[in-house]
Amino acid sequence: MTDLLILGPVIGSMIVAATPLLYAALGELVVEKSGVLNLGVEGLMLTGAVCGFAAGYSSGSLVVGVVGGALAGALLGALFGLLVLFLMTNQVATGLALTLFGVGLSALIGQGYVGIPMSKAGVIRIPVLSDLPILGPALFAHDALVYLGLLAVPAVAWFLYRTRAGLVLRAVGENHAAAHALGYKVLRIRFLAILFGGAMSGIAGAYLSLMYTPMWAENMTAGRGWIALALVVFATWRPGRVLVGAWLFGGVTIMQLHVQGLGFAVPSQLLSMLPYLATVVVLVAISRDVTRIRLNAPASLGKIFHPDA
Repeated sequence: MTDLLILGPVIGSMIVAATPLLYAALGELVVEKSGVLNLGVEGLMLTGAVCGFAAGYSSGSLVVGVVGGALAGALLGALFGLLVLFLMTNQVATGLALTLFGVGLSALIGQGYVGIPMSKAGVIRIPVLSDLPILGPALFAHDALVYLGLLAVPAVAWFLYRTRAGLVLRAVGENHAAAHALGYKVLRIRFLAILFGGAMSGIAGAYLSLMYTPMWAENMTAGRGWIALALVVFATWRPGRVLVGAWLFGGVTIMQLHVQGLGFAVPSQLLSMLPYLATVVVLVAISRDVTRIRLNAPASLGKIFHPDA
């Protein structure tokens, strides 16, 4: 029975570890559904992390910090959108440059905040449900951003598949020329999608520096932006599967900590590799099913739209 009681906090830790991945992957999913490939998620998360921490620490408010992270991610996303949509730069190269830019910019902004601790957000316990054995601490005793992340999954799914705006966005991602011929503003729709994706990545970064750690350290995302990109492919561009994938990778992250705690003689470097090794294995497994990827991937993904063509 004692072992089962330990399972609750372990699952709870897994959900917390999955939260930044969930935010970033949901944002990128919407961006890719519009037909744009943004490989700069890592840079967006780092910028959101440092700006969110700076705003939260300076104001003393975690809410201000999260908003600051979202705004920073959206602004950097706007820069990406300007380059790839209106200046028609290569999306892959621009995304990689955005990551490098985000790494350098975050290090510059965060020089005065390295190692400064900050108080964590309070846990919101749902009455009655949080007292349930095992499931209580696992599912119903988290901070507000964990609950909002879970709510974001059905919200994004509802937007994409139950609203006219979501239908238009998916149409742009499938065939931007046809959508343009029907009178839809392809560039505007994609730019708004990029802003949303940037804001979500900024929130993901702010969650790391304000609530998960909570402190600022250079390169603290540790490749989570790349895992979020892989999650979108793993989920075959479906919001519900993004949640499953985020929990999977969150579980792998937590597993390495518990393996170390149990005293197994496994090199720490090997355990640190586990989330990224799992990412590679999953992508290799998925890439074998080319048909499913072609059926689910937006047909115009990564293609430059020329309004006058």
